[in-house]
Amino acid sequence: MTTPATHFTINIEQSREAAVARCRGKLVAGVHDVLYTEIRQLMPDSKRIVLDLTDLTHMDSMGLGTIVRLYVSAKSAGCGLELINIGPRVRQLLGVTNLWSVFTVIGEHGVRMP
Repeated sequence: MTTPATHFTINIEQSREAAVARCRGKLVAGVHDVLYTEIRQLMPDSKRIVLDLTDLTHMDSMGLGTIVRLYVSAKSAGCGLELINIGPRVRQLLGVTNLWSVFTVIGEHGVRMP
């Protein structure tokens, strides 16, 4: 799904082990609900959801809040939400807000990609 104003896209690939959502562009106010809606729909059928942030160029507080909301929703649904390929800016944002330890980050501490 694409939003022309900020060029945010999500490409979702599903397998039996996990759903991988590749995020591209800017996760900011005005498009954050696109991510929430798309990922929330995966939760009934997926036990593991991976957000691939390789091509995420920017995230503001609304984007961060959306990822936290997804984490809470996933946990309530008995689903795991993991992050992979976190860029320096997003990594810094997670560190400054003390949210780094909340998320499972693939590639950190020996956690493997599906």
